[in-house]
Amino acid sequence: MIRKKEWMFALILFTYGLCLLSSCKNGVELKKINGVLEEPVTIQLPEHLKKAYETAVKVHPFELMNDSANNVCVFGIGELDNGLSTEGYGVMVIKNATTTSFNEIRNTRQPKALYDASSNSLWLTSCVIEGTGTNVEQLYRMKFDSDDCAHIIQTIDPYQMQQKLIECLSYAVKVDQISFYANGVMIASVKNTVTDMGGLDDEQPIWIGEQISYDLENGQPRVCFVPGVNFTTGLVLLYDDMPTLSASIVFNEDGGFTLSDFSLL
Repeated sequence: MIRKKEWMFALILFTYGLCLLSSCKNGVELKKINGVLEEPVTIQLPEHLKKAYETAVKVHPFELMNDSANNVCVFGIGELDNGLSTEGYGVMVIKNATTTSFNEIRNTRQPKALYDASSNSLWLTSCVIEGTGTNVEQLYRMKFDSDDCAHIIQTIDPYQMQQKLIECLSYAVKVDQISFYANGVMIASVKNTVTDMGGLDDEQPIWIGEQISYDLENGQPRVCFVPGVNFTTGLVLLYDDMPTLSASIVFNEDGGFTLSDFSLL
């Protein structure tokens, strides 16, 4: 016959075991977020534009950033000779009197740029996937050599960022309340108000990957992302009630990066 204390102890162990198996957090089951992107994004300058850039005598730029204090400017290229459209390809970086061209970098949706003089680093964002409900950016880090030429030293592909976020993120659903966790700590909780899509998908309701951008304002790049909701009816993710979440990016010596300081924007 099991005594009362032994029975209570067994019950505690059983409950704890269930929580470990289902990744419970304060009695709530946490599930891993899913990723939309299946592979790294490939950006390739079309062959006809590559040839056009090689023979272009002049370009028609538009300003993206002008840091007059450090004599650093960034321009997108809109047209080549004879009004030929660049189709959204081409960025020029100018420091002092030296111009470096990156014809393969996308310049649509007004890329953001910031020069950090303390580290001689130029941060640049570039939209590599766009569409209705979709905005996916790639992050570049450039440095200038002794001749003021710019060189790309690090790049974060959207797929890399998505996978790093998946490592850290989880979610829980309780009726219509969706809560988001980073490394087991809740960072946001929102109520789903969509009622005409048949309810949340039972197997994979929460996804990321269609909304990834970057905030450069404070000199320390932060990734910004919005989770999407998959319903039982419909073929696209919806973002109606979803929060914008953010995390700081810390680069490692080996060229990799880690995420920290997750928060709600």
